[in-house]
Amino acid sequence: MKVKSEIKLIEVIIKKDTCKGCGLCVEVCPKGLITITSGDINKKGYPYAVFGDPEGKCTCCAQCAIICPDVAIEIRKSV
Repeated sequence: MKVKSEIKLIEVIIKKDTCKGCGLCVEVCPKGLITITSGDINKKGYPYAVFGDPEGKCTCCAQCAIICPDVAIEIRKSV
């Protein structure tokens, strides 16, 4: 008998002071859960990405973390 484990999201962390606001994560997120700030800037002077998932739609695909050229996104998940 196979037991299927379900991955549960713990947290998506976007390091705002590392992010340059390129928007690649916004484009790749299949659920549209990442946006770029408008008006707020980080220590380097860039707008930055923000993750928001009040309805729990994130699938933990990690495409945002994979595509980020600055390694500014970390996915913490558990099985």
